[in-house]
Amino acid sequence: MVLAGAAFAADVTVLCTQALRTSLLELAPRFEAATGHRVNLVVAPSGQLVKKVQAGETADLLIANAENIDALIAAGKVTGPRSQIARAQVGLSIKAGQKRPDISTPDGVRRALLDARAVAYSAGGLSGNAFENVLTKLGIAEEVKAKAKNASPAARLVVSGEADLAVQQISELIAVEGAELLGPLPGELDQVTQFSMGVLSDGKQKEVARAMLDYLRTPDAQAVIKAKGLTPG
Repeated sequence: MVLAGAAFAADVTVLCTQALRTSLLELAPRFEAATGHRVNLVVAPSGQLVKKVQAGETADLLIANAENIDALIAAGKVTGPRSQIARAQVGLSIKAGQKRPDISTPDGVRRALLDARAVAYSAGGLSGNAFENVLTKLGIAEEVKAKAKNASPAARLVVSGEADLAVQQISELIAVEGAELLGPLPGELDQVTQFSMGVLSDGKQKEVARAMLDYLRTPDAQAVIKAKGLTPG
């Protein structure tokens, strides 16, 4: 793909899931500088982005979880096939400098969550749904939800002292200054989400959207994605 020397400058609207927020905040300006195109970045949970597409909101490129992309391809809203971009893990973080609980085992996670005065997570998002599944597996859903606080990014509440633990996708946790990543959930509880891209069927800038999709799969772009706490591909 030739990035430089675009014959025209276009405005391209990208609907981006929260897990790729920090990656796109860095990569969109690079794409703009290389092509002369302008990126309008709209960030929201995948479920909200799907509702925007289903409601007919004008956009060109969608970055969301793979299952939602597949459903929109089947509905004719996205041009297939989808293109994979990254995988995200759910992790836990604390305020930097605080005592680090052991979360290397399911029992350790269970103790840490029960011992916390309050737990922050993004209810209704992909990571929030995954976390609620974990709570059910651990048998502590009622106890933790009673002291849970809804926030995105969740880690800002551990920095402010409003919560002892934050649970979200790692890319969102490490983006918050003053928060310290404990690590991903242990293997038995691991929640990995595959994120993909698709060009919207009704988009006005399909060519530019495809160029940006290709750019986000280049080695340079994938190096940024990895640095933001995601696994490229």
